[in-house]
Amino acid sequence: MTEHEFEPHPRAAPEVIAEREALAGKVCTELERAGLPVYRGDLTGGPYTQPGADVHVTPFIDGGVYVDWEAGEDLRSAALALLEKGMDLSDPPRLFRHHRNVLQHMEAALQGILASAGFEIAQPDPHGHGSMIQVMGHRG
Repeated sequence: MTEHEFEPHPRAAPEVIAEREALAGKVCTELERAGLPVYRGDLTGGPYTQPGADVHVTPFIDGGVYVDWEAGEDLRSAALALLEKGMDLSDPPRLFRHHRNVLQHMEAALQGILASAGFEIAQPDPHGHGSMIQVMGHRG
């Protein structure tokens, strides 16, 4: 391996990925049944495509099924613009705090809905996964 090459993450076996795909489908169905907008972020081509529950499957051995909440474009863009301008993070503007609070409340709601529907959920390492929820399985 040369100095500029890197070794990609090893991929999970096809049957493991198929199990994750099936689990992601169940997650989407249950979130839709609860009345939430939901989409498969890994199938739509980008990290942010629309507001709602972003359900995605990662194909790596240490991957899985993850759910994250995306706020509406207007709120999301306004919060990012404030962050890009630079601000005092110890006392952020109300709009930025509102965006953060929306994400925290929706994360809690997603956790409650998924647990109620019989999913086993976990909170992965926030440094690598932010506020995402990991879905480990279903006790259907």
